Amino acid sequence: MVAPVIGLTTYREDAAWGVWHQRADLLPTQYAVAVEETGGVPLLLPPVGGVGAADAVVSRLDGLIISGGADVEPARYGADPHPRTTGWRADRDAWEAALLDAADAAGLPVLGVCRGMQVLAVHAGGSLEQHVPELVGHEGHSPGGDEFGAVEVSTVPGTRVSGLLGERVTVNCHHHQSVREHPGFVTAARAEDGTLEAIELADDRFVVGVQWHPETAADIGLLAGLVRAAAGGRRR
Repeated sequence: MVAPVIGLTTYREDAAWGVWHQRADLLPTQYAVAVEETGGVPLLLPPVGGVGAADAVVSRLDGLIISGGADVEPARYGADPHPRTTGWRADRDAWEAALLDAADAAGLPVLGVCRGMQVLAVHAGGSLEQHVPELVGHEGHSPGGDEFGAVEVSTVPGTRVSGLLGERVTVNCHHHQSVREHPGFVTAARAEDGTLEAIELADDRFVVGVQWHPETAADIGLLAGLVRAAAGGRRR
């Protein structure tokens, strides 16, 4: 059987390698490796602004991952920026929204990772909590620098996330924002401090968002679930 092709959205940043220092389309290698190890073929998707580009891309994919990254622009959910909300990328916000429009039309399986969960919620008409430490009183979800926070989450019985990961799992988090409202999605997991850590559509289509980074740890079951859903769609 031909392996399903999984699109992964990318950063567009200033980068340096060898003798070069210029703009580059980037994504941590762990994402692509995790997709490959669970039976998929990774395809990187840099921000594209052309009319019809997202439809053209999605027509060639079997599944989609909205990757982690910078904050979503608050104007997209009708809010003013919090002082700690910075670094949003309008081109990436628009590209990922267009990809989700096309994925919805095609019934494509989708996994949102960290920022990707927030993009899913905002795309559905939801909103975000712009600085989680103000709500929970600690920095455990994003300790700073390139450190991940080890966060124990409890999944909601009967959800897809619970079926893939079990009742409780310790995950790697690096987020200072979280989802407040998520129309069309159900809660799938929370941290012990109450922070919403996973959402999913309440129907048979695989559309899941998690605040953690499944590509970095033992909870790779989420990626395996996405790849299986993508393979099932290819067979149909």
